[in-house]
Amino acid sequence: MTIDSTSLLSAKFCNNAEKNIRSLKLNGHVGFDTLPDQIVAKSVSDGFTFNILCLGETGIGKSTLIDTLFNTKFDWHSTSHFEPKVRLNKTSYDLQESNVRLKLSLVESCGFGDQIDKEETHKILSDYLDHQFEAYLQEELKIKRNFAVLNDTRVHVCLYFLSPTGHTIKALDLLTMKKIDQKVNIIPIIAKADTIAKNELSKFKQKIIQDLIANQVKIYQFPIDDENVVELNASMNSHLPFAVVGSTDMVKVGNKQVRARQYPWGVVMIDNESHSDFVKLREMLLRTNMFDLIEQTHLKHYELFRRNRLVEMGFADCSNANGKTMSISETYEARHTELKAEIQKKEDDIKEAFVAKVKAKEAELKEAEKELHEKFVMLKKQHAEQKERVEEKKRMLEDEIKDFQRRKFSLEQSRLHSLGTLKSAKKK
Repeated sequence: MTIDSTSLLSAKFCNNAEKNIRSLKLNGHVGFDTLPDQIVAKSVSDGFTFNILCLGETGIGKSTLIDTLFNTKFDWHSTSHFEPKVRLNKTSYDLQESNVRLKLSLVESCGFGDQIDKEETHKILSDYLDHQFEAYLQEELKIKRNFAVLNDTRVHVCLYFLSPTGHTIKALDLLTMKKIDQKVNIIPIIAKADTIAKNELSKFKQKIIQDLIANQVKIYQFPIDDENVVELNASMNSHLPFAVVGSTDMVKVGNKQVRARQYPWGVVMIDNESHSDFVKLREMLLRTNMFDLIEQTHLKHYELFRRNRLVEMGFADCSNANGKTMSISETYEARHTELKAEIQKKEDDIKEAFVAKVKAKEAELKEAEKELHEKFVMLKKQHAEQKERVEEKKRMLEDEIKDFQRRKFSLEQSRLHSLGTLKSAKKK
């Protein structure tokens, strides 16, 4: 086993540098303790971006829940159950709460699950997520990058709305989540939870989690590595999937106006945790783990896409020959040489194929020419034979005409002779 001397020296230098780090006590206030405040001030000044993908069947309550989450009315596109294929509608909004600005992008699925052939459903969604990653990667690869004006369209969370069947999760939902769980943070939601009894709802939640585990579908887990929120997040992980009810209607309950759904049998209050998991969803999504969703999108899902794409493009951390670390320029040159060789090989193959086709066409044309010549000779021969037969018939006809003329002349002579004889007899 050979050890590169440069690597050995670098490792030795790093070890020595770590050993030489000393802790010193400051004799007075310096000011770098304000760095977190500077970061916060800069972030607040720049504003934040948050992109939500809402997946679920038509009419399941996606738009109502989002309106309820952000306590406003968004502009939603009307949809029907007769879409030829799944399409995604995206709308962006600038929101402000206190002094914090948020650019919110909402991507809603239209016609999800309404088609007879559902094969392309997950592909359309997967391609959309990949396209957003690709746009960000292309900006990263530019020589002159400008992330300040880049519109980051990467989806940070997918709210996956499940039908409240009370039995099991649908095959289409399992397949779709399986196909996109490496590309986006998925939070499953049982929509219209007021249509299912509480005891059935608890069993339904357990069945959903069992199905997800059995099919190895990875959903977003609220992080438990931060001691400030470890207890809260661990507790909320046990409540997944959230069973929610959404409504922006105000209903009077007692002396208070609350957001609720009014039914003949009673009132379902949106913000009442005994009626719905809406408060839990809002707490986890917006108030506790919003930054973690953004961070996980960049560090986990985008990083996986970026690594795979760079490998496809020919970039690698080490060369395959000797394991030596390569720079970007060396990787580019190696890939350029490789592509150049591939292009040359393709050109040679195309030329060979072209020459072979030309030769085959020439042989085909020569064969056709030979056949035409033989056919011409045969037709010429047939024409000569037919001409000879016609000439023979012509000669025979001419002979018959001459014979007829001769016989006619002979008959005329005989008739005249007979008339002359008759006249002579009468005179006597």
